[in-house]
Amino acid sequence: MTAAPLFPGLLIESAEIRLIRLPLLTPFVISTGTMTEKVIPILTLRAEGLEGYSEGVMDPLPDYLEETISGSLSFLKEAVLPQVIGKRFNGPAELNSILDPWRGHRMSKAMVEMAMWDLWSKALNLPLSVALGGVRDAVDVGVSLGIADIPTTIARVESAVQAGYKRVKLKIKRGHDLGLLKAVRERFPHAKLTVDANTDYKLSDLPLLKAMDEFALDYIEQPLAFDDISDHVKVQEKLLTAICLDESIRSAVDARKALVAGAGRVINIKVGRVGGHNASRAIHDLCAAFDVPVWCGGMLEAGIGRAHNIHLSTLANFTKPGDTSSASRYFPRDIVNEALEAVDGQMPVPKNGPGIGVTLDYKFLDTVTSLQEEFAA
Repeated sequence: MTAAPLFPGLLIESAEIRLIRLPLLTPFVISTGTMTEKVIPILTLRAEGLEGYSEGVMDPLPDYLEETISGSLSFLKEAVLPQVIGKRFNGPAELNSILDPWRGHRMSKAMVEMAMWDLWSKALNLPLSVALGGVRDAVDVGVSLGIADIPTTIARVESAVQAGYKRVKLKIKRGHDLGLLKAVRERFPHAKLTVDANTDYKLSDLPLLKAMDEFALDYIEQPLAFDDISDHVKVQEKLLTAICLDESIRSAVDARKALVAGAGRVINIKVGRVGGHNASRAIHDLCAAFDVPVWCGGMLEAGIGRAHNIHLSTLANFTKPGDTSSASRYFPRDIVNEALEAVDGQMPVPKNGPGIGVTLDYKFLDTVTSLQEEFAA
């Protein structure tokens, strides 16, 4: 007689998709444009009295990467959720047979996988960090400062340093770089500084990028094209400063190719960009094998996505400060009841219950919801 399994898995009974709009406290400016509000799709998976939550990080238009909110919602509703709802799963890895055959759409796949991880860890009565294999109760965090004039930037850096943040990242673009760096470094000679170009430079800008070696940066993030690895190799060969790859890394395969070629010495892991927690862990483990540090990048997530990022950042090789700074720096009000706030540059892991450790503020959530759809078997 075959023994019954200790845990019979989770039957996914229904799902909900919301689209919300959260105003930003101040416009967030990068080389590719200006954001005044964050439009966020939210997925809820329900199973046996439990709910698992995730946020999507795709943009309304293909700004950061190719995915868009409208395309992703269609993909989820037409291709993925019909294969998930009504089925029983013995863990998030069992989603692979459903998600892997579809090309691209990593941000959409991440929504389903991350919601499943939240649901699964709740079923196991574990914090998500423990289920993922994390080793910390708090993570070092930095701040990401959008493009602004030099006096405004100096004031923002001053505020971040006084708050104890472990790293300050400055968004830059061609024409707004060396002068900014000179002013900030003169005012803050000992601050840990990084810059993020968001793909604004070209190989022909090598002399300009080389000049950034003067400012003792921890790294230069994604200076070249969003889909490039080979030209980053040529730039990294000439720089003393490490290059950190972001948009170029969509998978562990991409990370392996980049590290073998020497395209960078640091990798930013964004769980939505790479397709979920399992893919993030694979990149994390690969980088650890190469003795290359990683950190968790942010996409202006609200409380659900920010909580996922914090839990992921507890893995051992997340040794550089991530972008999971205080939610109050970005939004007048968050969508979760728990305050996700850093203390002296560290973000505590949210622990109000198992899973991602936060609960939804439904009263406020309803006021910022522009679309809500339910799906059942």
